[in-house]
Amino acid sequence: MASSTRDGDIHDGEIRLWQEDDWWIAKDVETEVTTQGETRERALANLDEAVAVHAGNAGSEPTDEELRELGIDRNA
Repeated sequence: MASSTRDGDIHDGEIRLWQEDDWWIAKDVETEVTTQGETRERALANLDEAVAVHAGNAGSEPTDEELRELGIDRNA
C-alpha cells in the first residue's frame, strides 16, 4: 500500500484510501479503524461513522417520542 504522505510519517487526522477489487477501503491511521464501501464517498462516510462510534461520540438513547413512534412503551 502506498503511503499518503511523502515522508512516511503519520500525521494527525490522516486517512488512507485504496481500492481492492470492487470495494474502496478507508482507514483512519491513528485509530486503525477501517471500513469499506462500494464508492469512495461511501467508504469515507462509513469511516466517519465508525470513528465516531470508536470515540464514543455516536449514538444516543432514544427519546420517549422516538420509542412511541416505533410502538414501544418504555413504561410497559
